[in-house]
Order: sequence, then C-alpha cells, then structure tokens
Amino acid sequence: MTKTITRIGSRKSGRISSRKTGRRIPKGVIHVQASFNNTIVTITDIRGRVVSWSSAGTCGFKGTRRGTPFAAQTAAANAIRTVVDQGMQRAEVMIKGPGLGRDAALRAIRRSGILLSFVRDVTPMPHNGCRPPKKRRI
Repeated sequence: MTKTITRIGSRKSGRISSRKTGRRIPKGVIHVQASFNNTIVTITDIRGRVVSWSSAGTCGFKGTRRGTPFAAQTAAANAIRTVVDQGMQRAEVMIKGPGLGRDAALRAIRRSGILLSFVRDVTPMPHNGCRPPKKRRI
C-alpha cells in the first residue's frame, strides 16, 4: 500500500503574483553594448540586477541590419518602455563598443524622458595587450 504524499507548496494554498509589477525603481543604470553586428541595451538597478533588456536581434532585425543605428534606436526604446512603467526617472548610461548604434541608442534614451546623471564610455582599451602572432611567411 502506497501513501499519498501531500504537497506543501501547491498552487491552491497560496496566491501567485508577478514580482515584476510590484517593483519600483527610481534610479538605474543603462548599459549599451554596440558592436558592428548588433546593439544590446540592458537596464539594471543600482545594485546591478537586470530589470529589462533588449537587442536589435530581438526587435526583429536580421543579418547586417542589426548593426544599423535605427535598429539600436528601436532596441533602446523597447528596453526603456518597460522601466518607465516601473517608475524609473533617473539613470546613468554606460556605453561600450565601437558600433554604429552608440549615438542612436543615446539619442533614444535622451528622448524617452529619463534624466541622465552621467554618460560614461566604458569601452575596454588594451594597454599594449596580447603579443601579436608571428610574421607570416609565404
């Protein structure tokens, strides 16, 4: 004879609510990574926990069109739309990478109505970096 095991944390016992709707974020950090092939916009709170993100690829752009300024602008607008609903008013912007979407994403962020405390370029720069490969012999 087998005993039936009662479930402790079943759905019937408690109400399940969405955690994202209850969160209020007054200030955050917007990270823009602009490569030649894509632009990724990630929005975090001050502690670094991701609140919203979007990229040119998720907005429906395919192939070489993902690297365009218009795709970056669309990705930034998509990511910001959700955090404005959660109450974000002020933000810091960190821009990384050499891509074409840098300026377009920043323009879209400025247009959204969020007050920017500062804009910082955090592109990694090598201090003479790795040793180059040996000279090619033909």
